[in-house]
Amino acid sequence: MIEVFKTNIQQVSQAKKMIALLLQHFPGSRVNVDLHDCDKVLRIEGCHFLPATVMMLVKQHGFICSILE
Repeated sequence: MIEVFKTNIQQVSQAKKMIALLLQHFPGSRVNVDLHDCDKVLRIEGCHFLPATVMMLVKQHGFICSILE
């Protein structure tokens, strides 16, 4: 399963922290943040994650996060 989210993550350090956090919660997944995209796209690929949980975790760390249609 692949899901793509719009975020407001701005800095490389913020992206690295969110990627590490998401990988702790969803081991075996592939996670990246495209800071060059206007939507600061967070992409997660894996078998064992729930989009609602991803959004909750990102929002708990002070960022905007919504599924990109």
